[in-house]
Amino acid sequence: MPTIFWAGDSTCQQNYMNTYPQTGIAQVFDRFTKRGEVTVSNHAINGRSTKSFLDEGRLVPIYDRMEAGDFLFIQFGHNDEKEQDAARYAAAFGDYAVNLEKFVNAARNKGAIPVIITPCCRRLFSGNTPAYRHTDWAESARQTAARLGVACVDLTAMSEALVQSTGIEESRRFYMCLEPGAYPNFPDGQNDNSHLRPEGAMAYAGLIAGALWAMGGAYAALIAPEAAAWLQAHGTVDADAEKER
Repeated sequence: MPTIFWAGDSTCQQNYMNTYPQTGIAQVFDRFTKRGEVTVSNHAINGRSTKSFLDEGRLVPIYDRMEAGDFLFIQFGHNDEKEQDAARYAAAFGDYAVNLEKFVNAARNKGAIPVIITPCCRRLFSGNTPAYRHTDWAESARQTAARLGVACVDLTAMSEALVQSTGIEESRRFYMCLEPGAYPNFPDGQNDNSHLRPEGAMAYAGLIAGALWAMGGAYAALIAPEAAAWLQAHGTVDADAEKER
């Protein structure tokens, strides 16, 4: 039974009742995988970048458990961008790319399959114009994946397209944009355009699942056929790509 090991930040991490409704992408990804045939082992944690995740030794327990045929999903970027934080900052075309390669090499050393996932977008607008900020890190992830011959799921582009098509106000439902009194953990409300609530986590997990299904082979084999059918019906999986597969 293959295991998907997930290395990432707070947009992916497991959440509990003390932070509800915040929800991570990896937390809900098993809704899309084959039941009883694929395991998700979520090692994503709040506030980490590629640099701090590695510096804290968080790849070690993943490496120790990974086996041939497993997967390592690598999804960072939000915290690598923080130039004023030396503990986390990783320049897009410098240390960030180097660090991504370290994750890839770790997976390949164990016979596992690495997948680089570009970071989901922040819900940022300047007037009516999107003001997304992952540009260099997303592009570095794409280039690193291409250079290393690694599968890349471009969640940045897909999430930007979804937020833009949904609109400024309606897209609030994907993020921790909370009205006062709506949730006991956040009595004063919150205007958080980075972290996700259940609808956002499910939407972005679905985008990843759809991309994997369209890739075919071992990637598609992770996804439950009924989930793929649902994603195709809702426009997440391209019908032409599905026919070709």
